[in-house]
Amino acid sequence: MNQMIALYLSSLRQVEWQQPEKFNFPSEIAKEWLQEQGSLSRLLETYCQQLNVDLFHNDIVAPTQLDQQELSLLTAEQCLLRKVVLKGDGEPWVLGRTLIPESSLVDQPHDLTQQGEIPLGLTVFSSNNVKRDALQVAWVKTPSGLCLARRSRLWMNDKPMLVAELFLPSAPIYSKERA
Repeated sequence: MNQMIALYLSSLRQVEWQQPEKFNFPSEIAKEWLQEQGSLSRLLETYCQQLNVDLFHNDIVAPTQLDQQELSLLTAEQCLLRKVVLKGDGEPWVLGRTLIPESSLVDQPHDLTQQGEIPLGLTVFSSNNVKRDALQVAWVKTPSGLCLARRSRLWMNDKPMLVAELFLPSAPIYSKERA
């Protein structure tokens, strides 16, 4: 993992999350993106020719590595921790950090431990029983300045996972126009 990604990940762990209704969105497009209920991967695909994933981490971590907020949104058990960068046409757009409790990995139509460089959203939202809740948004102080982020709990077949997404400076969320 390169140093810049490590710094972004560290920034993402130090966020003061807010409820969307209390957040001052910088633009209408940012509001739409941050509150998107469907697949962010599908939304990103509309802004590029090719969406790729750089996988930096995909391993089991102990519940002691989760912070109190994460533990309040998930169960206190070992989790698959997945860290990725989503790239549109080679440009780094979104840093993703996903926690999937081990109990959420069983009895699923897909083996999420073997997701590899496939965007998680494409797999999760291809399932029939998916919903999002506990949405929170924030500005994050990063090495590149302030960036937008969101965190939400996704439920796939009634089993939770926690997804945090940091929108990097080149992400389309900061553009003035829609695709």
